[in-house]
Formats: sequence, C-alpha cells, structure tokens
Amino acid sequence: MPRHPAPAPEPPSYEQALAELERLVQAMEAGQLPLDQLLASYRRGAELLGLCRERLRAVEDQVKLLDDGQLEPWTAA
Repeated sequence: MPRHPAPAPEPPSYEQALAELERLVQAMEAGQLPLDQLLASYRRGAELLGLCRERLRAVEDQVKLLDDGQLEPWTAA
C-alpha cells in the first residue's frame, strides 16, 4: 500500500506568529541559549517575520481595494 506524505502543517495565524516571534526574541536576548539553538531560533524568527510581513502586506492590499486604491494614513481617534 503506497504511503502518502503527511500534509504540511497549517501556517500559524498572524497573532500566533507574532507571539512566537516575541518569545524567541526574549529567549535570544536573555543570552542563555546554546549557540546551535540560538542559530535555530534566529532562523525561525526570520521565517516568522517574513510570514507576518506577508500577512500585513495582504491586509494592506485588501484595504487599498476597499478604499478605491487610496490608502489613507491611519490616525487614532
């Protein structure tokens, strides 16, 4: 019987990625990680940062569409 590869895990949501990124940064800043784990954390952090930027860019594009191509600066009320 042929074996099928397991489906790729679902990417984390923006909020999950940001929370994991914050935990990684805190751990790296604490200076208590062994060098190989520090490097792995840095790589994972770079992946998460890219994912967050991608998601933010997608939301920005959707907002531009909703605002007829005009993205107005956001100001707190």
